[in-house]
Amino acid sequence: MSRPRPDALTALSLALLAGVAVLLLLPLLGGPLPSPFLIVALLVARLVVQFLRARHNPDLRRPAAWAFDVLLIGLLLWTAANQPAG
Repeated sequence: MSRPRPDALTALSLALLAGVAVLLLLPLLGGPLPSPFLIVALLVARLVVQFLRARHNPDLRRPAAWAFDVLLIGLLLWTAANQPAG
């Protein structure tokens, strides 16, 4: 018996999260620092995907996780806005 494959929105959510993970690991491996705005864009896209998944399946509604994502996005935007120029 084979396991059911994840739906497209689940796969997209995982891909966005993997992209964020890679961007955050790059500096630890000697790579360049990613733009905070790129990370914010990926997290916002993932949040939208989570909302869409919850509309299709009410069991996936997790307001505490969404609030944490919004808080993280806000902190990243605040950090990006307060970076010194140059």
